[in-house]
Amino acid sequence: MDLFKILLLLFFMSISLCFAADPYSFYNFEVSYITASPLGVPQQVIAINGKFPGPTINVTTNENLVVNVRNKLDEGLLLHWNGIQQRRVSWQDGVLGTNCPIPPKWNWTYEFQVKDQIGSFFYFPSLHFQRAAGGFGSFIVNPRSVIPVPFSTPEGDITIAIGDWYTRNHTALRKALDDGKHLGMPDGVLINGKGPYRYNDTLVAEGIDFETITVHPGKTYRLRVSNVGISTSLNFRIQGHNLVLAESEGSYTVQQNYTSLDIHVGQSFSFLVTMDQNASADYYIVASARVVNETIWRRVTGVGILHYTNSKGKAKGHLPPGPQDEFDKTFSMNQARSIRWNVSASGARPNPQGSFKYGSINVTDVYVLRNMPPVMINGKRKTTLNGISFKNPSTPIRLADKLKVKGVYKLDFPKRPLTGPPKVETSIINGTYRGFMEVVLQNNDTKMQSYHMSGYAFFVVGMDYGEWTENSRGTYNKWDGIARSTIQVYPGAWSAILISLDNPGAWNLRTENLDSWYLGQETYVRVVNPDENNKTEFGHPDNVLYCGALQKLQKPQKISSAATKSIGLTNLLMVVMALVMMMMLQH
Repeated sequence: MDLFKILLLLFFMSISLCFAADPYSFYNFEVSYITASPLGVPQQVIAINGKFPGPTINVTTNENLVVNVRNKLDEGLLLHWNGIQQRRVSWQDGVLGTNCPIPPKWNWTYEFQVKDQIGSFFYFPSLHFQRAAGGFGSFIVNPRSVIPVPFSTPEGDITIAIGDWYTRNHTALRKALDDGKHLGMPDGVLINGKGPYRYNDTLVAEGIDFETITVHPGKTYRLRVSNVGISTSLNFRIQGHNLVLAESEGSYTVQQNYTSLDIHVGQSFSFLVTMDQNASADYYIVASARVVNETIWRRVTGVGILHYTNSKGKAKGHLPPGPQDEFDKTFSMNQARSIRWNVSASGARPNPQGSFKYGSINVTDVYVLRNMPPVMINGKRKTTLNGISFKNPSTPIRLADKLKVKGVYKLDFPKRPLTGPPKVETSIINGTYRGFMEVVLQNNDTKMQSYHMSGYAFFVVGMDYGEWTENSRGTYNKWDGIARSTIQVYPGAWSAILISLDNPGAWNLRTENLDSWYLGQETYVRVVNPDENNKTEFGHPDNVLYCGALQKLQKPQKISSAATKSIGLTNLLMVVMALVMMMMLQH
């Protein structure tokens, strides 16, 4: 048998052994600092492969994703995949309770399957307040071709990352919080990493680069919009165009028209937008601050341009107005309540205990989580949930479980707010595998909060102003509440969610507001299958990083060979396969 036939045989063997079930997608991320001036002021930002924002990850559901990360920052790094459920592999979630940081100059490879998910998400660096400096990018999970989509195929996908922005770098912002100070009002809002179009000579300086999105007249596009900012809710709108809401964080929605929609920190939405206007001039794309004093916050407005290919001029005049409801606190909440799950659509969706009828499943655990304005604990300004400010463990939670490290955390997180003084603890929730948990998020602060839970899409069943009581369940939507991973909680209000705990691991439950998160407003839900097996939760990966009590197990990484060693057998086989394919073509 000649060499070509041997290689051909090895090629098909490798396919059958490694890739028969689901294909792989590969990305290389080099994370580094660059200098940029998104608001006209030179500052240090975090780029991926030299780009700010980072590249869009675009995969199909059930694909295996391999992301090799080279950390060229001067501090530890973790990338978190906001809304990606990490089925059976909480080891890949990229937050401090599940992963040791990637040291400076090191490589580390994330490998996980985007199992049974579709939709619009994003990724970001989760440590050291780094998200305030960038490092984020969009994350698209497409349906497989055999799964119908509840709308016609759009002309194209357009990803839009919106978020508030400070001209101080992330280390200065972090120090301000460490010193007990408030961050103050942001300096602006970015759209895809760029500052506002100069719609106003007083509010916007000259020479700022702005985002332009070019479209063809008469065509319909899918706009995937994520609020990747620090703490500001934003109203998104496009001058003269209707936004048809179609999907949110992995769930198809009942399609409804909006002239604008509030997108809170950490949330992602898909809109279908038809370019049905005349082309006499370009159109404004606007993301403006919400649930604030809009007169004072006028500068916190992002402005981009929607440009038709046959446009005859530049956008001009006043920006399209946002909701005129500064003194009507119910408008935004009613808009949020109007977002409903499309229960007739096919595709990936939560499936608690074999039933889509989440409203008829018995709740096994109830947690009422109350946040308050920041408090002083042992001379430090902290934020709390139920009176506890979370202290991140030095050893990741599930790794401590697997390797029998004691004393890393306490399984004693209170189901109701503590009555005594607040305290700093590594206290987590003991979730029941295959339980059905009700979580009530009570916001007793004066500012908007968003909450996110890793590992799951939860059902949003209710929200209202005032204090939640047992009688509040009478208002729950038990049929078509949206399933998503991030929900807003209005000041002086509550939001209720239901979670089917079918994904073992240790899962972060936190505020998405970066300042409140940094100061301690989070916990974890530990979900363990008592009959542990490789079908419900995989063991820790071969390249796991060790820290804390397990630091002695960590071998030093040879920087010169880190890139090749971190890729591992799977990537090596892919390289071999590529070479074989080239030989096949030449043969």
